[in-house]
Amino acid sequence: MRASRMVTLLFTLQRLRGATASELARELEVSERTIYRDVAALSAAGVPLFTEPGRGGGIRLVEGWRTRLDGLTAQEAAALFAVGAPQVLAELGMSAALAGAQAKLLATLPAELREHARTVAERFHLDAPGWFHTPQQVTQLAAVAEAVWEQRRLRISYRRRSDVVERTVEPLGLVLKAGTWYLASRSGENVLTYRVDRIAAAEPTGEGFTRPDGFDLAEWWAGAAGRFESQMLRETVRLRLGPRGLKWLSHVADSDAAVRAVAHAGPPDAEGWREVELDVESVPVAAGQLTGLGGEVEALEPPELRVALAAAGAALAARNAPM
Repeated sequence: MRASRMVTLLFTLQRLRGATASELARELEVSERTIYRDVAALSAAGVPLFTEPGRGGGIRLVEGWRTRLDGLTAQEAAALFAVGAPQVLAELGMSAALAGAQAKLLATLPAELREHARTVAERFHLDAPGWFHTPQQVTQLAAVAEAVWEQRRLRISYRRRSDVVERTVEPLGLVLKAGTWYLASRSGENVLTYRVDRIAAAEPTGEGFTRPDGFDLAEWWAGAAGRFESQMLRETVRLRLGPRGLKWLSHVADSDAAVRAVAHAGPPDAEGWREVELDVESVPVAAGQLTGLGGEVEALEPPELRVALAAAGAALAARNAPM
């Protein structure tokens, strides 16, 4: 992509202060003719470039001039404009910061790269929550986010079923998963997870805290999510699924478990039916989920799942017999 190459050329010249066309061509893995075209485009966009002929000459930036975008590639610059979750940033109290960053970025980019960034923003949008999910009311997210930024302890009121419990926590980070916000927070020696929409009140204690050495939010979340999934999906059932049942499985069961099951399915028979092993929360829960596949599922193991599906099918047939 030319925009990315031009930014790379600009940063290379800024780093070296000057280089010959052949040196730049080798570094960017393009032809010298391409280098000259890109230099002309940058110069036309207002970047103060000049060439020095003869031995020791080359393409140079005016002494003292620097772009204010050190380290950004064209894709990275465009990514700032492709952030398609303004509601997420507004909830975190960062919408003004994003708008300011984008304005500064546009003011600094050469015209061609400005257009590239705008084009990306016009063509990509992120809508994180799944279909048919009403966004959670997260009334305390701004207060929690502020405590995360400022590294301050929080006193929270947390709803657990019908009870509300009080906790003093050290907020380490926020995670947005499928439209739901989670707070990673240290309590004593443990790092625990709280759903932010269940936090009824959050007040800073005025005390700071020291983050645990080496704590990595993404790494911690991967482990926590894996443990949660293993606790939730405690049993495995064996099924035969028809072609449409294979397609529909992720709509009735846990989507990740369904993807794994289909990925490791046995070979199809003459009618396209395949055997799968599906991780489920329990047999009764699986029976309720799998009835959504109708005649596209046959339970092989355990026997009680087969009995439950047969009973559900018989009840459905009796309830919907012709009048």
